[in-house]
Amino acid sequence: MVLAAGLGTRMRPLTNDRPKALVEVGGKALIDHVLDRLAEAGVEKAVVNVHWFADRLESHLAARTRPAIVISDERAELLETGGGLKKARPLLGDDPVFVANIDSVWIDRGDAQGGALGDLIRLWDPERMDAALLLARREGSIGFEGGGDFFLGDDGALTFRGEAPSAPFAYMGVHITRPDYADAGPDGPFSLSPLWRASAAAGRLFGSVLDGDWMHVGDPQARDEAEARLKDED
Repeated sequence: MVLAAGLGTRMRPLTNDRPKALVEVGGKALIDHVLDRLAEAGVEKAVVNVHWFADRLESHLAARTRPAIVISDERAELLETGGGLKKARPLLGDDPVFVANIDSVWIDRGDAQGGALGDLIRLWDPERMDAALLLARREGSIGFEGGGDFFLGDDGALTFRGEAPSAPFAYMGVHITRPDYADAGPDGPFSLSPLWRASAAAGRLFGSVLDGDWMHVGDPQARDEAEARLKDED
């Protein structure tokens, strides 16, 4: 599932006439960066939620063939991460799902099959985990502000930063979970964060660290910095 329904307020004025998902970085829309990564990882169907400039986003997505696109319509109400996953449940099937934000661009430097998403797939174990999150090292990341999100145990288990002044890893905006993970959440908008905290407390939240460069493209300055980093790679 690709979470593309947000208003993109921090990205203004670039989102005054388009959804954040259609802001371009390196000549490619943010949502296509994510969908291309998912296709490379073997994803055959992607559910995309829409709200802000929904018609324009749907028209753009209609041109894609890999992965096949299914729309989860949130025009009536923006549902946040948890509410969006819950609403999309009937469209997702029963297999584990990637849940991806549209504001992450990254450069894989590892040589493992499937890159960072392949590592996440290999980590995923539904018997031990509620969710497996893709992480980046806070130092050296573009566009990420703050003290970090998680500590990572030797076994891959995650602990929230809590009251610590900093933590070494930041959530990159992609994770694997069960399609019914948010089903018990309230009606209407809600965040996945409280569910993650409960899972972490139960020892069921895990993570894998990107071997590469992460760009959190959350505002126009970060977009420009990401473009410069991608140009350096060419």
